[in-house]
Amino acid sequence: MLLLTNNSSPATVQKIVTEILPSSSGLAFGKDARDLLIECCVEFITLISSEANEISEKESKKTIACEHITKALEQLGFGDYVQGIMDVASEHKEQLKGREKKANKLEQSGLSTEELLAMQEAAFRDAAQRHG
Repeated sequence: MLLLTNNSSPATVQKIVTEILPSSSGLAFGKDARDLLIECCVEFITLISSEANEISEKESKKTIACEHITKALEQLGFGDYVQGIMDVASEHKEQLKGREKKANKLEQSGLSTEELLAMQEAAFRDAAQRHG
């Protein structure tokens, strides 16, 4: 699942639209419609962020947490989205754990940055020769 933020590019939105509306459907999404969709996404994110900020301030918190977002969604009438968001948040946490393990694995390899870079370049050369 892709996440949209206030600085999401039209390419990100286009990718989402393509996933939802594949070219095999024979339908196209016009530039005006895509631009409108981007504006709607930004407005939605701003609305949820503002409400979550108010909730966190009422709790004397300086950081907006997941529970502030879910409360904001519920208070604004978007409670149906909460379970899906929690699922995505859980997936994201799992992906971060995998990245941390990879980082630790590199640190524990005992190889220098130069050695790792040389190994990567060799792997790229090998792949280019096989598929090239």
